[in-house]
Amino acid sequence: MTDKAPKAPKNPQEPREHHNERQMWWWLGYFLFGIHIVAFVMIYAVTHAPK
Repeated sequence: MTDKAPKAPKNPQEPREHHNERQMWWWLGYFLFGIHIVAFVMIYAVTHAPK
């Protein structure tokens, strides 16, 4: 009475959720990096504007 069938994962969406979470962190990182680049460009523009 040994069952050789592979056991199904408890949550079949788990690998997909990890992928989505990783993708969210990469998106957040790029977004925050982009915000800083825009801020530095704006600071540079304001400090070097002709008077």
